[in-house]
Amino acid sequence: MIRIRHTDENPHEASEINVTPFIDVMLVLLVIFMVTAPLTTVNVPVDLPSSSEKPTPRPDDPVFLTVKADHGLALGENDTTMDGLAGALETATKGNKDERIFLRADKTVDYGTLMGVMDKLRSAGYLKVALVNLQGQEEGSEAGSTPVPPGNAASATSGITP
Repeated sequence: MIRIRHTDENPHEASEINVTPFIDVMLVLLVIFMVTAPLTTVNVPVDLPSSSEKPTPRPDDPVFLTVKADHGLALGENDTTMDGLAGALETATKGNKDERIFLRADKTVDYGTLMGVMDKLRSAGYLKVALVNLQGQEEGSEAGSTPVPPGNAASATSGITP
């Protein structure tokens, strides 16, 4: 004789998901992230040196953007504001977004302000930025104490193109 079982005959059948392996995996991942998270941050104070490399050749008519000590901006010799920067750059570069912008900043300007100016350049469409420093200075020497010839006063030390 063949017996056919119906679902209502065995009411004790378990239909739950076993979450114990899932919890075990999550706890292992939590421990791994807790151990590796402090290793991924860099908290090393650094005093960046000046460059003694040969400067890269300057274009015939470079566009200099200067961040002054009072966080004011100057494009070439003309003062400008953060809001008027995009229009002033459009005029200075004649609409050429591929032209390299030479960014100079006073050494008292904080990093956040400099990054804000670079973000403004990027949002205006200027992705080629060269940072300018004093050429040939030894570490620890003051900018005003070493006379630098006008032709070698500023050099582009790095080009940043995303």
